[in-house]
Amino acid sequence: MIFFLILAYLIATLPHHTRFSKSDGSSAGRLGFAETLLDKGTNGEFLIYNQLEKMGEPNKLLPNLHLPKSDGTMTEIGLVMIARTGIYVFEAKNYSGCVCGDEDSRYWTQSMKRGQKVEFYNPIWRNESHISMLKRLLGIEADAFKSYVVFSDRCVLKKMYVESSHVKVMNRDRLVREIIKDMAELPDIFTPLEINQIYSELAPYMGAAVGIGQAQIETVRLE
Repeated sequence: MIFFLILAYLIATLPHHTRFSKSDGSSAGRLGFAETLLDKGTNGEFLIYNQLEKMGEPNKLLPNLHLPKSDGTMTEIGLVMIARTGIYVFEAKNYSGCVCGDEDSRYWTQSMKRGQKVEFYNPIWRNESHISMLKRLLGIEADAFKSYVVFSDRCVLKKMYVESSHVKVMNRDRLVREIIKDMAELPDIFTPLEINQIYSELAPYMGAAVGIGQAQIETVRLE
């Protein structure tokens, strides 16, 4: 029975993976379907993509953007969604254990069941750097951008202090509900035509890291 459930899941998700990895050079494209499911970071992005794709038009999804920096390196942004109510930028953290942090602390803490603690760079700050690059590239005002930091459902979020209205931190199972709620409360700022125009501007950056060498890809570790 378990085997058939797993098989059904794989069959159902394969078409989503094909679209997720359609940009040559994306991390999903390099890894392939089975490896995407096994790679924690890429799998987190893929699972978010899988959920958001079901929301349909006029939303546009852009996985695995590689934006050039002034020093010649590239910044990788896992997933962006353009919608009527704004540009949603996602930072996926496919973690387990317990996570504590707030938007003003440079480091957050992941606590594991056996007592091990690991510090990691504030994902809100990391996503803000992504938004800053997108803002400069597109020439769009900051209030059009929404920052979503999404942890796996295996992760417990504790002592999570976030005050900025454009920032959300949540588990993946809340993602679609939160976006639908936000979209219902926010005014439309883009028409379907403008959504397509923004998508066209960003689409060339999907998989743009091909040929530059992995050493030149800078993943915004600002520690």
